Amino acid sequence: MIREEITFADNHLALLLYGDLNRNLKIIEESGGVAIQVRGATLALSGREHEVALAASALHKLYELIRAGYPLYPPDVAYAMRVLESSPKAVLKDIFLDKVYITAEHKVVSPKSINQKHYIDAIRRHDIVFGIGPAGTGKTYLAVAMAAAAYAARQVKSIILARPAVEAGERLGFLPGDLAQKVNPYLRPLQDALQDMLGSSRASELLEEGVIEIAPLAFMRGRTLNNAFVILDEAQNTTSEQMKMFLTRLGFNSKAVITGDITQVDLPPEKRSGLVEARRLLGKIGGIAFCDFSEVDVVRHPLVQKIILAYAKQERRRK
Repeated sequence: MIREEITFADNHLALLLYGDLNRNLKIIEESGGVAIQVRGATLALSGREHEVALAASALHKLYELIRAGYPLYPPDVAYAMRVLESSPKAVLKDIFLDKVYITAEHKVVSPKSINQKHYIDAIRRHDIVFGIGPAGTGKTYLAVAMAAAAYAARQVKSIILARPAVEAGERLGFLPGDLAQKVNPYLRPLQDALQDMLGSSRASELLEEGVIEIAPLAFMRGRTLNNAFVILDEAQNTTSEQMKMFLTRLGFNSKAVITGDITQVDLPPEKRSGLVEARRLLGKIGGIAFCDFSEVDVVRHPLVQKIILAYAKQERRRK
């Protein structure tokens, strides 16, 4: 057991680092396995050597984030601890200060992990990007934010969001309404992300004008998508034929982002996942990037990360 003291030069910034009722420090204590005592702008850390080193590094790097004007919230502290646990030399400023988009509610959308940062950079550099990983890792949300940013910067003229209408244990035929009403629940997650970025009224305006289109994947057949930012969500549920059809829709001055979780395929057993096959066939083609996410990148409730790990362990035992 060792003890280390840290003194911050600015009392006001130190208070922002501590958080309301020292909530940020409590998160560091719980995740880092250390005890922290507060005396004004000085913190005393005690614990095992590697735990104190991790907590001290996190505190210094989070303080630098605040100095750079980043509004620090408790979830950010949890994400930062997760990043530094897996990559102790990571520079948090390079990740958290990468402003992807500012939402209608003036929230800054930025990456919260190293893999999310790589994903954002890949979308900037490549015309086709695959984001593959478990639920809650920000694959779709960040893609929609990049699409909104590209439209705001007039880099594209339209945003197209598509998703295969594949049942997860239920049948479309049993749902009430016509085809549009039946597939609407499948497209709802994309609508939610879009409204979060633009606000409900602005999103509705752009949908009515046809600037933004949210449609089942089947509606993409026969089209050429020019000057567009195209997102295919839940791509693990595309067949090989559907994936080929989607990828060959891409026209001039367009980007495509394909997201999916290959551990949650809802296709019949005899059908191959187009996402799995695309990774095998296209992995070495220049201009196409594949970005992998893991439970470390989960930005939902902390229990989601533990749930993903539990299922992953079970899957490994089966194999």
